[in-house]
Amino acid sequence: MEKKRRIVLEDYEWRIVINALNDFRTALIREERYTDAVDDVLIKIIEAKNRKFLFWR
Repeated sequence: MEKKRRIVLEDYEWRIVINALNDFRTALIREERYTDAVDDVLIKIIEAKNRKFLFWR
């Protein structure tokens, strides 16, 4: 059974991840390599529910 992992990202961090994956995808396309794995992750991150977490002290 595969373990699922969750990460919590602020809006700024979320945009950085999207941009980094898109840059990586673009580089793969230039090298004429497959982008399937990057595409899957990119779609999952874009479609992820935006949740706000409250941290209590």
